[in-house]
Amino acid sequence: MTAPAFYALRPGGWRDYVTLLHLPYTAWHLSYVVVGGCLAAVVDWPTLAWTVLAFALAMGVGAHALDELSGRPLGTEIPSRVLVGLAIGSVAAASVMGIVVALERTLWIIPLVAVGAALVPVYNLELLGGRIHTDLGFGLAWGAFPLVTAYVAQTGAFRLETALAAAWATLLSLAQRRLSHQARRLRRRTAEVDGRLVLEDGSVEPLTRTALLETPEAALRLLAASTVVLAAGLLALRV
Repeated sequence: MTAPAFYALRPGGWRDYVTLLHLPYTAWHLSYVVVGGCLAAVVDWPTLAWTVLAFALAMGVGAHALDELSGRPLGTEIPSRVLVGLAIGSVAAASVMGIVVALERTLWIIPLVAVGAALVPVYNLELLGGRIHTDLGFGLAWGAFPLVTAYVAQTGAFRLETALAAAWATLLSLAQRRLSHQARRLRRRTAEVDGRLVLEDGSVEPLTRTALLETPEAALRLLAASTVVLAAGLLALRV
């Protein structure tokens, strides 16, 4: 049986909760938070830490719990009531953190907290007829939004460099979406792969699920790692 994702552990028990976190992708998107915070002229480190933690809860736990609740794409055995509890608890905790940051730093965070709390169920449960559950919706919600929120939490402003960085995060997230679409289709919805490649020199290579998965998943691993390394580099630069 093919695993539902390259980072999925063997099903059952505590391993389901680790798989639920989509750790490579969560680290990838939390890197956008770090990049956004480090764009500020002066970084307030406690604020950045709270912002990262809030997104780790809302996105890493809440969004993924609702995603698993909707169709069980990872095939975990986590009870539905637990997934609902994880989603509500994590988003509520993240919202409280956002409000605390807003009261201490800038009230411009309040509308962003409201948007973030709404995005989690609207996107992952495909509410509003699934209008936001699109490639562009993914790029804006999980790429641009974390970066912009982190920058606003630091500065209370939105500038050209913020827009350009948000565009970068959106485009990179769109690349992730395209690659992961192909990987998910092969892993979760393909019953059998049959075919071959005949090269110009006459050699023949069989087409297999493993061969077709190799390139997109290698690219996803490298992109996730490169984004985390970029965020780490910016942290080292600003410390």
